[in-house]
Amino acid sequence: MSNNKITNKISIEDIDLKEKRVLIRVDFNVPFQDGKISNNQRIVAALQTIKYALDKDAKAVILMSHLGRPNGKPNPKYSLKPVADELQRLLSRDVLFLNDCIGPEVKNACLTASNGQVILLENLRFHIEEEGSIKDDEGKKIKASPEQLEKFQTSLTELGDVYVNDAFGTAHRAHSSMVGVKLPVKASGFLLKKELEFFGKALEDPDRPFLAILGGCAKYYDFYFFNNLQGFLLIIRILYFFFGNYSAKVSDKIQLINNLLDKVDSMIIGGGMVFTFKKIINKIEIGNSLYDDEGAKIVEKLVEKAKSLNVKLIFPVDYIIADKFDANANVYILLIIKIHIFIETDLIDF
Repeated sequence: MSNNKITNKISIEDIDLKEKRVLIRVDFNVPFQDGKISNNQRIVAALQTIKYALDKDAKAVILMSHLGRPNGKPNPKYSLKPVADELQRLLSRDVLFLNDCIGPEVKNACLTASNGQVILLENLRFHIEEEGSIKDDEGKKIKASPEQLEKFQTSLTELGDVYVNDAFGTAHRAHSSMVGVKLPVKASGFLLKKELEFFGKALEDPDRPFLAILGGCAKYYDFYFFNNLQGFLLIIRILYFFFGNYSAKVSDKIQLINNLLDKVDSMIIGGGMVFTFKKIINKIEIGNSLYDDEGAKIVEKLVEKAKSLNVKLIFPVDYIIADKFDANANVYILLIIKIHIFIETDLIDF
């Protein structure tokens, strides 16, 4: 994969923003505690792109994001209104919050905005069309029709003159706000550009020693890259347009590990996919934790490849287990006795 292929993208600095309505996909999926934002770093990370558009005399800056998993319908718990308030504080200027992301009132507000008005739309995921599907009360998957998707994406497109993607954390998702906006001018924001540049360097010409830490949840994985172990950390989420269609299957993530083994000196593997490794290599019981039969078939080959490349693989030695996925679940700490495989090379720690 060429470094140029990754980083040679049109950025916000390459396009004319003067008197344009700049539609920006940001990632404001911030954590809440007791109804208040507990960490505003994702909002802070978007400020450079927002301020740049304002400095370049944009007619309006229209921001769209998701928050949580409201399952395709409005839910006050996942409203972006508190985010609008925090953004207003950080920008020291008025932020207009709209109670929806599509519809006549939203369209009118965006079309008539001027003088650098900053607008934040309500949660995109209040509509089934954003993700393309929801689950009903019985867990059955319900898909949005092609007509629904087309209408929703057209409605988003009508809100801006140029489209800027600054949501690196969600760039692997083929959702309407990521791939369905049909504006002729599209560019990356500063956050996306910065992480693409780091990603390109990390894959093409990394400093040594090079450690990758893999972890995350069932929907995506975070890749943490350390160069020279000097504490410089950047979250890298594997993008669907680099590695093909992204999937929650463990076997697909293991394939990404296979690709990274040629690049790194050490790799720490955590998150859900670790249990496929642990069950195959250590023969341990993993309860209801994630396990993928297809991925399991190549675990031993990956271990052998790591050994041949002198790449050290490191796995967790203890776990927090629970009887359900809930803040009030009964939790326990399970300690796994450390075992060295391939003692003669000391390449794999468990």
